[in-house]
Amino acid sequence: MKRIITIIFLAGALHLSAQKSLTIEQCYNLARQNYPLLKQHDLIQKTKDFTIHNAWRGYIPQVIVTGQATYQSETTNFADAFGSLASNPLFANMKFPTYSKDQYRLTGEINQTIFDGEASRFKKENAQTQAAIQEQSLEVNLYALRDRVNQVYFGVLLIDQELLQNSIQQNDIQNGIDKTQALVNNGTAYRSSVDELKAQLMQVQQNRMELNSSRRSFLLVLGLLTNQQLDENAQLIKPKAPTISSDIKRPELMLYELQKKTYEVQSKQMQIGLMPLISAYFDASYGRPTLNTVSNDFGTFWIAGVRFNWSLTALYTWKNNKYIFGLNQSDLDIQKETFLFNTKIALTQHDQEIRKYNELVANDQKIVDLRISVKNASDSQLQNGVITGHEYLTQVDAEAQARLNLILHQVQLLQAEYNHLNTSGN
Repeated sequence: MKRIITIIFLAGALHLSAQKSLTIEQCYNLARQNYPLLKQHDLIQKTKDFTIHNAWRGYIPQVIVTGQATYQSETTNFADAFGSLASNPLFANMKFPTYSKDQYRLTGEINQTIFDGEASRFKKENAQTQAAIQEQSLEVNLYALRDRVNQVYFGVLLIDQELLQNSIQQNDIQNGIDKTQALVNNGTAYRSSVDELKAQLMQVQQNRMELNSSRRSFLLVLGLLTNQQLDENAQLIKPKAPTISSDIKRPELMLYELQKKTYEVQSKQMQIGLMPLISAYFDASYGRPTLNTVSNDFGTFWIAGVRFNWSLTALYTWKNNKYIFGLNQSDLDIQKETFLFNTKIALTQHDQEIRKYNELVANDQKIVDLRISVKNASDSQLQNGVITGHEYLTQVDAEAQARLNLILHQVQLLQAEYNHLNTSGN
């Protein structure tokens, strides 16, 4: 028997230790890690690395292989150009070269960029900026998870408090039943008073079943958000009241700054069109004819040199494009200003909610103290047969409602404070 009791005790202890206990910060982090969109982090980083790598490949020698076969209507005829020399005895036996009308060439070219107007550097800078914007956009989306966690987390906390109040209410009613039953046994009270109390007790127990069902639903949603197995034994720790600050530190602000930087980079890239492009090249070919103008044979030949290309077409649109970039930056400034304006309005609303709930909680506490005093007096009156079970039940319900209002406003106050915290980005 002792061994069985020990096993039961250890099993109960292990069950209690297996209960999950989570804080709201842990839920924030778990929800972030579990959100599918987080997988974009690695994709954005890899895309940036490959883009930067490709940008610097502009200075790697470029190899181009081309080939052509042509047939032309006529070729250079040296006999027509120098036919008058044929009458001279010195050139009587001279044979003038002729070119075939079918000509062939296979060429391999190596091109080395010497100066590209800093196009490679700007491509790298643009890739870094675009990746930073994508990362920050992802942060904005992930930050929105906090509001969803808040709604579910504080929903569970409210139900936990309601369950606690439900237990107190059941104890009070059971106390009334015991005392009324004693009066019935002594012939100083009616059986209907006991029945009324028992019916109310059953109603309160039924309310508890509904509360437990709602709690399981909330925990199921929280479990899906955080990728945790949360059963009815999971415990959520009530957070402490946070420090409220009106400073705005939302991730959207950084996103606006990065988007402005994009236009700065694009404005710099416009300068590339105003710069000359310089490269060195080497061509090696095989075909007919070669560079030897007096030969119609197949052969190899090569040529090397430096290319210089400077197009001034970009000057036509440079001023307008620069003005467009300035307008886009001004538009972002307006968007940022609008975001800050709306955020400040939301914070003002949160401030008013916090003030309201603080006042309600203070008033609720006074009401609860008075209701407890009245209920305790009713308890003594019931025991002495001065009041009926129905009258006692009225005071019990009034105290329960006062307690319920208190815990409701306490949780709403805490949620309003955390909503303020998330809205401000602190």
